[in-house]
Amino acid sequence: MSLAHDHLSGRDLAPNDLDAFWMPFTANRAFKKNPRMIAGAKDMHYVTPEGRKILDGVAGLWCCNAGHGRKPIVEAIQKQAAELDYSPAFQFGHPKAFQLASRIAALAPADLDHVFFANSGSEAVDTALKIALAYWNVKGQGQKTRLIGRERGYHGVGFGGISVGGIVSNRKFFGSLLAGVDHLPHTYNRAEQAFSRGEPEWGAHLADELERIVTLHDASTVAAVIVEPMAGSTGVLPPPKGYLKRLREICDKHGILLIFDEVISGFGRLGYAFAAERYGVVPDMITFAKAVNSGTVPMGGVIARKGIYDAFMNGPDSVIELFHGYTYSGHPLAAAAGLATLDLYREEQLFERARALEPKWIDAMMSLKGLPNVLDIRAIGLVGAIDLASKPDAVGKRAFEAMDLGFRDHDLMIRITGETIAVTPPLIISEEQIGELVDKLGKIIKAVA
Repeated sequence: MSLAHDHLSGRDLAPNDLDAFWMPFTANRAFKKNPRMIAGAKDMHYVTPEGRKILDGVAGLWCCNAGHGRKPIVEAIQKQAAELDYSPAFQFGHPKAFQLASRIAALAPADLDHVFFANSGSEAVDTALKIALAYWNVKGQGQKTRLIGRERGYHGVGFGGISVGGIVSNRKFFGSLLAGVDHLPHTYNRAEQAFSRGEPEWGAHLADELERIVTLHDASTVAAVIVEPMAGSTGVLPPPKGYLKRLREICDKHGILLIFDEVISGFGRLGYAFAAERYGVVPDMITFAKAVNSGTVPMGGVIARKGIYDAFMNGPDSVIELFHGYTYSGHPLAAAAGLATLDLYREEQLFERARALEPKWIDAMMSLKGLPNVLDIRAIGLVGAIDLASKPDAVGKRAFEAMDLGFRDHDLMIRITGETIAVTPPLIISEEQIGELVDKLGKIIKAVA
């Protein structure tokens, strides 16, 4: 085989060379020995280079809620690229960023009225944490610097996000992280909650641990609490009934900001625009990303309550109020994609559709109870998780084999975390496709027994 030569780098390149790309959150050596490659996508399916159709059981990475290759979104991106490819995000603006911010603010509850754009969930979380710290500074309470996350929480991979996050492997290699961070206990107890349908009955009292942490550090030092309404990447942990309302009450009592990380739960995954609406709780900030434009162009952001925004709007008009931002904040292509996506969500009533499908989805997921090595099943909205028993020789190996087997032999894409299989299909999934997905899952679980 002759080698191509890259004259800019001096590197000899073989066709389909897999070596240069250091893949994220991937077992690189295993992948490059036996790749799982994707070449195309349409609606509910991915397409391999060989032309096999793979049922997308994970909406990409929790993000393609409107499905793949949707014509209105594609055309909006194409048109925007020709019209305005980039506009500086600092000191200049373009109309679609303002339009999208208004649309997102209108979807958010109460007075969550101001949107700060970032480019990913990780950036959105770090932005929210910085806003929280800066808010207390401008309010004259700069001693409020402590941040409280939760065990098993996932808040992206920035230093702020992994500091408040509670997933061991995401933290242990990266030093001491941010100082002044504490963690609530996670909300999962298999003995009390196994095979719960939706929100478990047991566990609301775990929110009271916040009182203990606040007492330990004193409320005068605590800036914010950040939680996922539904913990997603750790393996799908729905909140116990009443848990989030109790967190809100404790934060109000002690003058602490409450941040909901809705990077996964936002834009219909739980049947509402935001989980905050489902649970009747108004946080002080909401982070979002992923499904804001159905995963088509990187975008994320923070929605802040009016009082937080207003606190910064002091001093001379010409002075920058918040020294923070990104080159690509509110990028024209991402904003155009976002507007087209929100139109699709509204026109096809996809949030309402997810809510209507939820009981059927939960029934389908729970039908897998009793299969070999199934320890627990959790299902809520259009999200499901199956905990498998580990093999004696290696934790996580059974789930990895299930993921690999699903792609190669059953034309199904699933996501794994440790020994948990997660399924989070696009919101356009049909009842027939739910049946197909669960049938494939059952065959996979039996095959890795």
